[in-house]
Amino acid sequence: MPDTLPLTDDTLRDFANGALVRPDQLLGAHPDTQGGVTGMRFAVWAPNAQRVSVIGDFNGWNHDEHPLHRHGWGVWSTFVPHAHHGQLYKYIVTTPDGRAVHKTDPYAHSMELRPGLAARVWAPEPYAWGDEHWMRTRDAGVTRPISVYEVHLGSWARGWSNEFLNYRELAHRIGDHVTHLGYTHVELMGVLEHPFDGSWGYQVTGYYAPTARHGTPEDFKYFVNHLHERGVGVLLDWVPGHFPTDEGGLAAYDGTPTYEYADPRKGYHPDWNTLIFDYGRHEVAAFLIGSALSWLQDYHIDGLRVDAVASMLHLDFSRRAGEWLPNGYGGNHNLEAIWFLKRFNDAVHHLAPGTITIAEESTSFPGVTSPTPDGLGFDYKWAMGWMNDTLAYFEQDPIYRQYAHHKLTFFNVYRTSERYMLPISHDEVVHLKKSLVEKMPGDWWQRRAGLRAFLALQWATPGKKLLFMGQEFAQTSEWNHDASLPWHLTAYADHADVMTLVRNLNFLYRGHPALHCGDHHEGGMRWINADDAHRNAYAFARRDPGGQHEVIVVANLSAVPMYGYGVRVDGGAYRAILNSDDPWYGGGAMPIGDLPVHDGHLFIDVPPHAVIYLERA
Repeated sequence: MPDTLPLTDDTLRDFANGALVRPDQLLGAHPDTQGGVTGMRFAVWAPNAQRVSVIGDFNGWNHDEHPLHRHGWGVWSTFVPHAHHGQLYKYIVTTPDGRAVHKTDPYAHSMELRPGLAARVWAPEPYAWGDEHWMRTRDAGVTRPISVYEVHLGSWARGWSNEFLNYRELAHRIGDHVTHLGYTHVELMGVLEHPFDGSWGYQVTGYYAPTARHGTPEDFKYFVNHLHERGVGVLLDWVPGHFPTDEGGLAAYDGTPTYEYADPRKGYHPDWNTLIFDYGRHEVAAFLIGSALSWLQDYHIDGLRVDAVASMLHLDFSRRAGEWLPNGYGGNHNLEAIWFLKRFNDAVHHLAPGTITIAEESTSFPGVTSPTPDGLGFDYKWAMGWMNDTLAYFEQDPIYRQYAHHKLTFFNVYRTSERYMLPISHDEVVHLKKSLVEKMPGDWWQRRAGLRAFLALQWATPGKKLLFMGQEFAQTSEWNHDASLPWHLTAYADHADVMTLVRNLNFLYRGHPALHCGDHHEGGMRWINADDAHRNAYAFARRDPGGQHEVIVVANLSAVPMYGYGVRVDGGAYRAILNSDDPWYGGGAMPIGDLPVHDGHLFIDVPPHAVIYLERA
């Protein structure tokens, strides 16, 4: 439970002018004592309401028993004697036109299980964290290796009756899986409370509440604490771009546009039937920044992946002419959203040291990962261009890949313009897009070989890594958010062998400075052969700009072997440290011995659909 601030003119003024970065310490339900009686103080922001009352388990849901008193700055509050931890409640907000609307508490730290929207009083004893060493030593430096396993908790695994598992059980099972595979982080989808399973957690009603699908806030703290004790960081998807139109949520909270822009050309999202936050309103910006800090400070989250940043930045996002409002200069950038994102990043980096922020941003908007005030201040940006180009290349029949050869070289043209993370996320394996292995052309052997080559190339390409759950064992079906992953497949060698590859890729990536220290540095990669289109072949070197480490990467993405392929290198002998066609991974390649260098070249046999890593012997 966060600390409680008094409802004074000073704290209310700070909230109204945006100086309060943790408004959940002022608003929401907080333990209080008045006249020697313990209870809860309830406070809510509803500036245009005629009347507000609180109903709940503590008063038999009586609309008239506990009206709230109006303070300045649009805040209402009351004290409810004997209200206590665990009880459900809502607000009754009387709108300017006289309607009485049931609303949840935007600042609730716990909510009831969907489909209900009631908030839950949450004031437990302080949680006994055991991750002090992790919190003290975690590293936010951009030269470190980051390999992320993206997880939707509701479908990673379920119980025998298809029920949701508790955060505590998931902590141990996911912890075992990711530590075995060598991931540095997990990224969690769908943790912020949301009413509709099919939104995957991207239509949020509880910006301060872990979803009750998997237990209590204390259960979620156990999840984070356990992964930290296993040496795994926890990232969270965070959604400040829009919110659902559900009447019991934030929409028209006091009967007028409160959290959203009033004009639908700016405040309504046609793609998702959602509403867009009014980033220019200080109270709204404080609400969102407070949400971000609550996850980072109260739950020890290590970073936030900010969803749909492109939709926030561009007023004409997914809109035709006449359907959007230009800014004050006549342009299409949302200047208030830009200001908000800079303020958000400044607050996170100042008040939650050691954490990172990641932007899902799909346009060429400049300076996403540049420091504020000139840039937006994110630590990383998803490389959506790399993702689209690489998938488009691999989906081609090898016969035609020579005509798309540039798709795998183009990323190197701009890869240092931002600090990038290479994502293969949930969005790429759903809605008839097929799973990653099923995107590959050819028969089953070729598809598996293609998947292994894809993964080996992803891990060799400059940038941090992200892979969605299920793809690490070549899941054949598309992702289904209503069911567990098909874990039975891992009993078969064709799928278990791919997991072995992912494990070795992660440990190679983490253990070789050449594969991660130069991710965002021009000297971190050099092409050896970028123009061998007719053979679908590529050769490049990954380097540690600050040291002498180097890994040579050779890729044959055709359907036929390459014999004696010449690669220009420095003197000495080389040995293979990874071959994606190795029998250990389900391939059929012969072992590669030490490769001597003749006249500045080494010559290597490369199987079809294969990527080989080499280092000095």
